[in-house]
Amino acid sequence: MRMDLTERFLRGLYSAVLYVLTPVTVYHLIWRGFRFREYFHRWSERYASYPGPVPRVDIWLHAVSVGEVNAAVPVVNALRSAHPELRWLITTITPTGSERVRALWGDSVEHVYVPYDLPGGVRRFLRHFRPRLALVMETELWPNLLFGCRDQDIPTYILNARLSARSLRGYRVLSPLIARVVRTLKRIGAQSADDARHFVALGANEERVINTGNLKFDIAAPAGLADFVQAFKDQDGSRPVWIAASTHEDEEAAVISIHRRLRERWPDLLLLWVPRHPERFPRVAEQARAAGWTVATRRAATWPGSEDAVFVVDTLGELMAFYACADVAFVGGSLQAIGGHNLLEPAAVGTAMVTGPHLHNFVEISRRLQEAGALDIREDDAGIAEAIGELLQDPVLRKQRVEAGRTLVEQGRGALARTLEMIACDLPSGKLCTAPASM
Repeated sequence: MRMDLTERFLRGLYSAVLYVLTPVTVYHLIWRGFRFREYFHRWSERYASYPGPVPRVDIWLHAVSVGEVNAAVPVVNALRSAHPELRWLITTITPTGSERVRALWGDSVEHVYVPYDLPGGVRRFLRHFRPRLALVMETELWPNLLFGCRDQDIPTYILNARLSARSLRGYRVLSPLIARVVRTLKRIGAQSADDARHFVALGANEERVINTGNLKFDIAAPAGLADFVQAFKDQDGSRPVWIAASTHEDEEAAVISIHRRLRERWPDLLLLWVPRHPERFPRVAEQARAAGWTVATRRAATWPGSEDAVFVVDTLGELMAFYACADVAFVGGSLQAIGGHNLLEPAAVGTAMVTGPHLHNFVEISRRLQEAGALDIREDDAGIAEAIGELLQDPVLRKQRVEAGRTLVEQGRGALARTLEMIACDLPSGKLCTAPASM
């Protein structure tokens, strides 16, 4: 019997709390639905109710939202290319993650929302899809889901695993349970040495934690990028452009302030604005108009016009392409305690970067970028405006930052190969396995 009495008690207590909180999940879906209507749809998937049987899937990959889906792209594409016969299930939590999955792979993969971590839902989910291998992106340590995989002999890996010191302190509240959860994992492929140490401190077996590196370094530029950028520049390629990317609600006033400051010096400056959450698309356009600027959107106008001061990118999956259209990028989630967003995307396409100080989700990457001279970190909106202004007025400095960023991205590649090697022996086909995986 795999489950000792202590584990039985901890799992029972955890599950009881979740069952008590089940009405809160309904409230959450309704509340989010008023902001983003997609949350009103597909509730049955969140409670693991499915219309009919499906063929058994070979690989199940779970990625919370857009960022995790994007990080998984190199792994999924490499394995699908090497093993086209394998059936895939990809789960997400957010509608934006769901849209990204469909945009990338369409109907060639099975896709549903991952169910809430209730014992009954987990059993139905695993019984319905019967995956042979589970790959979980970054840091999704749902106890019932991972215990369920162990109990059904599904080898489970955490890929691109990330665990900050701050998150480690948070998990310690549940340390007796979480320590058992991480010991169910076949391997943990950590983004960095610090992440590896944190997983060991959480309770993972040290020999099962491997520093594979960050998959985000293996990012590829979008197909047709040069043509996209040329089409953008054909509209009015002579004026300066900056992009505010992945911004959150509490950062929107700062973006307005930054753009106002910069346009005092560059009256024709264009802002490309890409909010993190689709429900904010209309609101940021309204705020920009209220500030007195002419505003266009990607859906309505395709490209910005010569009179537009702000262009809201209200589509998904085009962020990297629009990074490449800008002279300077501000990466959001960093002026408030969100922890930052992917800094390697602008670096990979050759855009100089500025960010705020809250980078606890990207400690290692931000440190390396800053040490390489590729990243400017400022404390507030005034500092961000100053840094962007310095880069706009100095093309030599801008070029130095771009070259430093691209070089760092190239030097950081290799996580994909190490990740594929780590999981090779548990692939259903086994074709990539050269030696038995030790446990």
